[in-house]
Amino acid sequence: MIVVSTENLPGYVVREVKGLVQGNTVRTKNFGRDIAAGLKTLVGGEVRGYTELLIDARREALSRMLDQAEQMGANAVVNVRFTTSSVTPGAAELLAYGTAVVADLR
Repeated sequence: MIVVSTENLPGYVVREVKGLVQGNTVRTKNFGRDIAAGLKTLVGGEVRGYTELLIDARREALSRMLDQAEQMGANAVVNVRFTTSSVTPGAAELLAYGTAVVADLR
């Protein structure tokens, strides 16, 4: 599966547009990460626990989006974007979305 953030695929011709695909996950912070984050605010620096949480959330949302594209018969997803939103205090949704297409080499 080809995945790009651009509108087109250099070297490919889009033969068919399958439609919008999306994948999401809702994640919450956990007590251990919150303690580490609180300590980091005192000394500064990266909060690795939250970085890892976001990396995992992006991977899961992307995987779900690609599963949907595959079920639609696509071999590529173009114009891929990620967005986040707060669901409740301490929980956030990460959404991956794009356009599923069938593309062939020129």
